[in-house]
Amino acid sequence: MNTEKEQILNKIDKNNLPSHVAIIMDGNGRWAKKQNKIRTFGHKEGAENVVEIVRASSNLGIKELSLYAFSTENWKRPAKEVDTIMSLVVKFIDKYIDELNRENVYLQMLGRRDEVPDFVLDKVDYALDLTKNNNGMILNLCLNYGSRQEILDACKSLVKEYQNYSIEDIERINFNDFEKYLYSKNYTDVDLLIRPSGELRLSNFLMYQSSYAELYFSDILWPDFKKENLYEAILDFQNRNRRFGGV
Repeated sequence: MNTEKEQILNKIDKNNLPSHVAIIMDGNGRWAKKQNKIRTFGHKEGAENVVEIVRASSNLGIKELSLYAFSTENWKRPAKEVDTIMSLVVKFIDKYIDELNRENVYLQMLGRRDEVPDFVLDKVDYALDLTKNNNGMILNLCLNYGSRQEILDACKSLVKEYQNYSIEDIERINFNDFEKYLYSKNYTDVDLLIRPSGELRLSNFLMYQSSYAELYFSDILWPDFKKENLYEAILDFQNRNRRFGGV
């Protein structure tokens, strides 16, 4: 690690880390365009960059990391681009799952399984099963994920249980009860949500879980967003006063 990276890392208070960091991995296509390459080239570089950020997060002591890999809206993209992204998920697991397992990372998938191709689900399920007993950093792969769809699915599940008399009094349902129906059940709310690429929106990502998240936006495109940029985001988080609606 060079001196500049060491200086940034040494400024971080290890006792005040965000427990759950979520990242919207945006800007792959624009990065490729700047290199005079096709969009799929950018997705490949972006996938490789995931490794550096996962390693840095785990080494730092982040307890949970959520990565927006593919949204429910991304199916609107050209078929070739969609196929490339799905293939990259498989290649990523093939290449790095043994390392993640050695590092005690617990992999989870957040999102609807229905539309995801079987060859991708088979590989994801293999990775989930391999890491199911790990108790290190939780890595949420948000694949075919949309926050509105997640909330709607949770409501449907809750209504079905009420209709089946599994829930006696719907008026007694509280937030803790409702959260059990979300894809992210049993996990923590987002503390720090990072979006590279210069865009200033959440794009339907973990909106319920990010109700009180600190938002960090960067102009850096995702393939160029390195661990020192992650450290800078965490430093910014540590300099904020989180009141959660209080004084």
